[in-house]
Amino acid sequence: MKRPDPFHPVPADVPVFILCGGLGTRLGHLAADRPKPMVEIGDRPMLQHIMEVYGRHGFRRFVLCTGWRSDVIGEFFGLWHYWNADFTVNLRDRSVSWHQTRAWPDWDVTVAQTGPGTMTGARIARAAARYLGDAPHFAVTYGDGLTDADLTAEFAFHLAHDRLATMLGVQPPSQFGRLDLSADGPARFVEKPERTDQWINGGYFFFRRAMLDYLSERADCVLEGEPLQRLSADGQLEVHKHGGFWSCMDTSRDKERIEALWETGAAPWAGQLGGLIDA
Repeated sequence: MKRPDPFHPVPADVPVFILCGGLGTRLGHLAADRPKPMVEIGDRPMLQHIMEVYGRHGFRRFVLCTGWRSDVIGEFFGLWHYWNADFTVNLRDRSVSWHQTRAWPDWDVTVAQTGPGTMTGARIARAAARYLGDAPHFAVTYGDGLTDADLTAEFAFHLAHDRLATMLGVQPPSQFGRLDLSADGPARFVEKPERTDQWINGGYFFFRRAMLDYLSERADCVLEGEPLQRLSADGQLEVHKHGGFWSCMDTSRDKERIEALWETGAAPWAGQLGGLIDA
């Protein structure tokens, strides 16, 4: 098996951990029977859109950190071919022949059970203990955010400095964790500020594996709490600033706005409309 090169890693060797355990309570009925990342934007769930963002930059190893209704995510990927291909079933011997009519992504997708009440930091710690392997770097993102950021450039930026953590910094019109940036030093992370004119946490992280020392498998470990605060205090947090498109899907209004971009063919995160899997 090819081993990741710690000096010249490529995106295909980097596991991408996606946090998929959220309830999506602010989405109301839209997420009443499914995890938040499985709410559809157009003809596919938000989670698939996010994976396609990474896929266009060469990332292909995904670890989905699931919680509530993990069965919905498991069924979607376990039955991927049924959703995305024509097929013929021989009713006597129950054999199935697949007729591939579109391009399928070359992805390895691991559905990791990380507990229904587990917080973000613990989900990463639990999944990484099982599936990080010997990879020297890994990526993390949330299951409800889209961007047109150049992840290739962000990963190169991450490799160019020697700190443990790289965060995508964005400027949305709402309140999230704020980033205080110095001219030539590490970033300072401040959660949920009162002002909204600062760079904030846009997710799309890259980490060196030693960052796992800042996490715990205890269910109450929140990535955005003590771990990021300690990384900041230790001078181990860098920020890759992105002034382009970024949006989360926190409310039904967010969902409507994102879906309108998709339906009109003006989705900034999609590249060529339709992503890796053409409808």
